Amino acid sequence: MRDAMRTVKVEKADGIAWTFLNRPEKRNAMSPTLHFEMDAVLAELETDPEVRCVVITGAGQAFSAGQDLKEFFRELDGKPAETKRATEAANRWRWDRLYNYDKPTIAMVNGFCVGGAFMQLMACDFAVAAEDATFSLSEINWGIIPGGLVARVMTEALGYRDALDLCLTGRSFDGKEAARLRLVNEAVPPDALRDRTTALARLLMSKDPEAYRATKIAVRRVRSMSFEQAYDYLGAKMEELRQRTGGRAQRDGIAQFVDEKAYKPVQGSFTHGQ
Repeated sequence: MRDAMRTVKVEKADGIAWTFLNRPEKRNAMSPTLHFEMDAVLAELETDPEVRCVVITGAGQAFSAGQDLKEFFRELDGKPAETKRATEAANRWRWDRLYNYDKPTIAMVNGFCVGGAFMQLMACDFAVAAEDATFSLSEINWGIIPGGLVARVMTEALGYRDALDLCLTGRSFDGKEAARLRLVNEAVPPDALRDRTTALARLLMSKDPEAYRATKIAVRRVRSMSFEQAYDYLGAKMEELRQRTGGRAQRDGIAQFVDEKAYKPVQGSFTHGQ
C-alpha cells in the first residue's frame, strides 16, 4: 500500500516508524489526499509487528504549514460529499487515531507548525521541537477560528491567557517558547533533533507495551473525572491490565527492581540525558 503513497513517506528502523508528511514543496500543507493517506498509514502501522513507536514529522523544512487552503478549502467548496469525506479523514488520523494509538507516538517538529498541524502535535504522546521551529495559530488572519479540536486542546494544554494570546493574535513563536508554554516536551538545537527524538523513542519502547497503553489511556480519561469516578475507573483499569497480561507486566517490573537490580526509579529521565 505504501508504495502507492504520493504525500506520505515511511522509514522503519530499529522499531521506529519515521512517518513523514511528504509535500516539502508545499511545506507539507495538508491536502485531502494527504489526509486519506495518513489515515491509512497510521492504521497499518498500529498493527505492524515491526513497529513499536511512531514518529510524526515533515519532509524538508517544515512539520506542516496546516491545511492546504487551495486544495482543502477552495477546491472542495460546493462539494459537500467530498468535503465530508476529507474532513472525516483529517479529524480521524490527526486526533481519533493518534490520541488513542496503541503504540507510543512522538511529534518531531522540524520547522513550520501552523494552524491545523496543532491537531497532530497535541494528539501525540510526546513532542520534541527544534529551537528554531516556527509555530503559529494563524486562523484568525484568514477570518476563521482554530478548527477541529485545536481551540479545545489549547485551553487544556496552556494557561487560559496564553491560549487566548496565541489564538487571537495569530503571532508566531519559536521552539523555545513552545517548550516554555509546554506545547512540546523539549526544544533542542536543530542538528540534535533526530538524536533526541530517537533517544525518547528508545525509552518509550523499553516500557511494557500493555502497561504503556493502559497508562496513557488512564491519564487521559481521568482528567475530566471527579476523584470518586477516578478511583473507580483506575481500579477497573488496573484489573483490565492484569487480565490482558496475566500479571506479567507487574511481575517483570518487580523482578527488575527487586531481583535483578536493573531498574532504579530515579534514573532514566529523558529530559536529563537519557
